[in-house]
Amino acid sequence: MASSAASSLLVAVVVLVLVAAAEAAAANETSSSATAALRAGRELRRYRRVQALLRRVNKPAVRTIESPDGDLIDCVAAHLQPAFDHPRLRGQRPLRGPPERPRGWRPRPGPNDTAAGDAGVQLWASSAGGASCPEGSVPIRRTTEADVLRASSVRRFGRAPTARVRRDSVSGGHEHAVGYVAGEEYYGAKASINVWAPKVSTPEEFSLSQIWVIAGSFGNDLNTIEAGWQVSPQLYGDNSPRFFTYWTTDAYQTTGCYNLLCSGFVQTNSRIAMGAAISPTSGYKGGQFDISLLVWKDPNHGNWWLEFGNGELVGYWPSFLFSHLASHASMVQFGGEVVNTRADGGAHTATQMGSGHFAGEGFGGASYFRNLEVVDWDNSLVPLAAGFHVTADHPDCYDIQGGVNAVWGNYFYYGGPGKNVKCT
Repeated sequence: MASSAASSLLVAVVVLVLVAAAEAAAANETSSSATAALRAGRELRRYRRVQALLRRVNKPAVRTIESPDGDLIDCVAAHLQPAFDHPRLRGQRPLRGPPERPRGWRPRPGPNDTAAGDAGVQLWASSAGGASCPEGSVPIRRTTEADVLRASSVRRFGRAPTARVRRDSVSGGHEHAVGYVAGEEYYGAKASINVWAPKVSTPEEFSLSQIWVIAGSFGNDLNTIEAGWQVSPQLYGDNSPRFFTYWTTDAYQTTGCYNLLCSGFVQTNSRIAMGAAISPTSGYKGGQFDISLLVWKDPNHGNWWLEFGNGELVGYWPSFLFSHLASHASMVQFGGEVVNTRADGGAHTATQMGSGHFAGEGFGGASYFRNLEVVDWDNSLVPLAAGFHVTADHPDCYDIQGGVNAVWGNYFYYGGPGKNVKCT
């Protein structure tokens, strides 16, 4: 009798355990299903955001050119480019006729005068036998789904990290070696910039060399116009140096973008694609190649224009995009910048700036900016005044040395390897 009761009790316990296990399994299955459903919902929403962005930035093409590096360059009707999605530009067309160039503008010195050649050729154009987009269209590098998915978020795609100007960046992982002038009214800047293919350690980092035209305080009202070359694996998917532009009117927070990835810059040129690879590039103790850039404010219409190479007008930033720069700039910077994420166990990045060699190696070893000029209130290109300064945030990692001579005018060498025995 006792044995029978014990057996019944054991059976009851086993049944309860089995029921509990089944209920737990069902709960886990329900929880897993709910988690999977949430994940699928998030992925679907992200997919839809990505596709909406691609539809917004990739406009219908009248012709597509495939570059040897895999880029697709779409020839888009000029009045359909992303700039004309802006409410202030909708239904309009690019300005016709060239702007008034600064007095003192002249064709850049040739290779025989400088021991440096022109790096103004882009790979996509060479693939088409030097052809350009048809008249009335502009070349735009096609944005792919992979490009967007490499970004930190769909919302931030095409935008730079915050804190990208020297005075506001020492603590933000951005490191610079720059020359600058400040304290006057500036209406533009010009320089020739040596092009290299520096090593970038992680996709989240970049290395660039550029001109900054700056106005406002270094708070949330910072206005900048920027142009130069950059290596950015996250943005472009490779390690090639690419011609790029940027602008912001609120310190990189919600306004502005790279190249043509938002409504802003109006391209007028059918032969140059922003974001496309530059060729050739300089070699250590070998051939040296540079690009010439001029940014200036047209005194007649107030727009900021960009010239690339020997007289190629690329396009303009409408003055209404800006607050402080609607009038003039208060600072101009020239130089290099890298992002240091300290991804290698907290050590300093090995991402290179410029050639990856320090300024002291000079021509053929270090990177350089030469023939530095600014545009004054009278729309004249003038040499830099005595107030020109050079500085490096982390000189054991990346440094800079300036000078003046009869051929290069104001110039400087700059750059470095990043991580080394002194830079940790």
